[in-house]
Amino acid sequence: MSTTVKVTAAEVNKLRQATGAGMMDCKKALVEAEGDFDKAIEVLRKKGQKVAEKRADRESSEGAAVAKVNADQTAGVAIVLGCETDFVGKNENFLALANDLAELALNYNSKEEFLAADFNGMSVADKLVEQTGVIGEKLDINAFEKLEAPYVGSYVHINKIAALVGLTAKVDNADVLVKDVAMQVASMGATTLSYKDFDPAYIASETEARIAVIEKENIELGRLGKTLKNVPQYISMAQLTPEVLAEAEEEAKAQLAAEGKPEKIWGNILPGKMQRFVSDNTTLDQEQCLLDQKFIKDEKKTVAEYVSSYGEVEIAGFKRATVG
Repeated sequence: MSTTVKVTAAEVNKLRQATGAGMMDCKKALVEAEGDFDKAIEVLRKKGQKVAEKRADRESSEGAAVAKVNADQTAGVAIVLGCETDFVGKNENFLALANDLAELALNYNSKEEFLAADFNGMSVADKLVEQTGVIGEKLDINAFEKLEAPYVGSYVHINKIAALVGLTAKVDNADVLVKDVAMQVASMGATTLSYKDFDPAYIASETEARIAVIEKENIELGRLGKTLKNVPQYISMAQLTPEVLAEAEEEAKAQLAAEGKPEKIWGNILPGKMQRFVSDNTTLDQEQCLLDQKFIKDEKKTVAEYVSSYGEVEIAGFKRATVG
């Protein structure tokens, strides 16, 4: 004759705190495990495996982005804990799990190492499976970004975008500088630090594609009798060789002469014209290169100019992790 195992409220609460599972699920697991705490965790994990198998084809495109920096600010990590719905992604317990996982992630250099790491007696991968059973939605680590530098800072935008920025030195007010640039990374979505990082083939194909788009738009604008858009010859500083710049300057001088401007004042006008030429022909850099973007807090400056105002320091690198 079988007997029903009795468990105390304290035992149920202990399991709940360890796993995040609901009270009834914890009680059932303890009863099934005949009161054995470790076996009860295994019961919940197996339940999670079954749920995970059923939801394997689901998209975990919602969730939370979290960034953490170590105590001496020489390393940072940004992760995205993914789930299926925005409702779960905003849940306090889910966010607490995301933060706990990010703290652990600081100790590892890759997603693979992190998933195999111990998290309260089980691997991170197994913890995600367990929590899939607890929460009822597929959970994944959708992003893992690690950054090391002499000084690292972070910024998180409403748990949807996490950014890390590294400096080459710890200067006065480095915390302000690194947070401002991390906000820039989160907001503007740069893909690289400098135009020097672009592959020439990519620049060539992107130039051709952008010119084709503008020329197509101009056909319609011309049909409507509207002002046509300028078709840039180039889109990156990588294309503006000394020869190209010299030719552009000669064309600017010829234009000034044609306008009847006295040659003695050309020196006051040419710098502005050349600055405009560079701006008009570096649209790719302004979109994708962090240092060439307009600084979000002062659009009269580029990010590079803002960074230089802090003295002998440069951006060593940056990382960005986003939900979705």
